[in-house]
Amino acid sequence: MESDRLQERADNSRTEGTVEVETKGTDLHLSVKGQWTIHSAFPSFVEIKSFFSNKIISISFHTENLQAWDSRFLIFVNDIKEYANLNNILFVAEGLPSGVQRLLALASASPEKVPFKPDDRSQSFLETVGDKTTHLIQDCSELLFFTGTITLSYLRFFSGKAQFLKSDFLGFLEECGPAALPIVSLISVLVGVILAFVGAVQLQLFGAEIYIANLVGLGMTREMGAMMAAIIMAGRTGAAFAAQLGTMQVNEEIDALQTMGIDPIDFLVLPRMSALLLMMPLLALWADLLGIGGGFLIAWFTLDISMTEYYNQTIASVTLKHFGVGLFKAIIFGYLVAFSGCLRGIQCGRSASAVGAAATSAVVTAIVLIVISDAVMTIIFNILGI
Repeated sequence: MESDRLQERADNSRTEGTVEVETKGTDLHLSVKGQWTIHSAFPSFVEIKSFFSNKIISISFHTENLQAWDSRFLIFVNDIKEYANLNNILFVAEGLPSGVQRLLALASASPEKVPFKPDDRSQSFLETVGDKTTHLIQDCSELLFFTGTITLSYLRFFSGKAQFLKSDFLGFLEECGPAALPIVSLISVLVGVILAFVGAVQLQLFGAEIYIANLVGLGMTREMGAMMAAIIMAGRTGAAFAAQLGTMQVNEEIDALQTMGIDPIDFLVLPRMSALLLMMPLLALWADLLGIGGGFLIAWFTLDISMTEYYNQTIASVTLKHFGVGLFKAIIFGYLVAFSGCLRGIQCGRSASAVGAAATSAVVTAIVLIVISDAVMTIIFNILGI
């Protein structure tokens, strides 16, 4: 048996910490005494490290005479534990205070931080196609499932069983309607100006400048008014819906609603979607009027077309049928924007980065669905002669 004693004395003997190191065969035994706090003087791990040899296979502790300890003692013990793990030495923690054992276990439970390394494994073409197909099928199934969930929610709403706050619904109406007017107005006027500029360049070649009113009127009422309003709402309101619901997922508020017996779809999704469905046709109508007004400014200042001529030509070319087509598209676009935002918010993970990803995905999903649905509806209306 080999026994050594290490000790460092502080100016005040009451704040002295010591450790006795004994080697019993292949076991290194540490007897810790005194006070091991920030105000104490005690040996460092470097001094203890010198007693480790190749024949040591285990290390144990005796702390019955340990008077007080804080995080400095915990760091000292943790340094020993890490050194033991690196050198395949058995670390026996039974002799340590129970608080130290729990803290060591908690520190060991924390995952090791591994630096990010991109996956440099190249996939074959078939693997890539298979992965993309699998993800597409999964996304489609989730879209269909969420569509069915919303349908059931509206059935409960019309039967008077859906639970949500009227104040929330009114707040979403204000957010989706009046609060969105400034940005929708600005973009609509600029779109009308752009359409008029593009048309003026070509129509002047044939001396048909008056038909710029037809071009702007039909373009805004049938296509651009509803589409631009929807794209703006996708970036403004759809992302907000995803971020709001995603944050609720992170804070476990949605789990709390389910625990209280409240359907999250009824309480959270239904008022948001209903508000946007009601406001989108009005926003599209407002965008149509401002877009036509923007086209008139160009016709007036560039082509010397009077207000009366522009008005009469617009009235002659744009009928209620064209307004109806645009309003129908606006309703579909409003549903898609609210659907995408709420879906990505409900699917959000439980981290800050997941909330950002949900907001981004909501905007991308909404814009893709808007463009696809607009193309499909345009083809159908053309076949039907509408």
